[in-house]
Amino acid sequence: MDNKELNEEIDNNNLEVEQNELNEETSCEEDKLAADIVAIQEKNRELNDQYLRLMADYDNYRKRTMREKAELIKNGGESALVNILPVVDDFERALANIEKAQDIEAVKEGVNLIYGKFIAYLKQNNVVEIETAEQPFDTDLHDAITTIPAPTEELKGKVIDCIQKGYKLNDKVIRFSKVVVGE
Repeated sequence: MDNKELNEEIDNNNLEVEQNELNEETSCEEDKLAADIVAIQEKNRELNDQYLRLMADYDNYRKRTMREKAELIKNGGESALVNILPVVDDFERALANIEKAQDIEAVKEGVNLIYGKFIAYLKQNNVVEIETAEQPFDTDLHDAITTIPAPTEELKGKVIDCIQKGYKLNDKVIRFSKVVVGE
């Protein structure tokens, strides 16, 4: 063989070696990509599982809080009613003894004690009476039943008389005062 043929054969061998190396590198890269795809799919399954569990936990939390809220609404007034029962008991005792009572002053005193106990209970539960006597008329607190001529000039636009007391619970009006206003 001559030199030229020998060089061509060497070049062909080198080309085959390079192509084999390239095929091996491509094969390694494909294996690596396949492994990466498998790892990513596994991570995706894991994250999807975590997401589903989180959504289930949230749904359970939402349902539980709705049940608790419904229970609070249903039985929320229970403590208020339980604490008012002693006042009812006192009224029942007073009514039972009114017929037998000889001393009207003792009956008055008993009713006043019950009234005081009830007012103390209201204050304990943040229920306060709305002041009306000679106060300026305020539509946020008062409901004007009627107007009358003011007996004096300084009573114009002020409350002259209170027909029905009003009350606030924690600074929110729960019943407006029914008043007579001077004009």
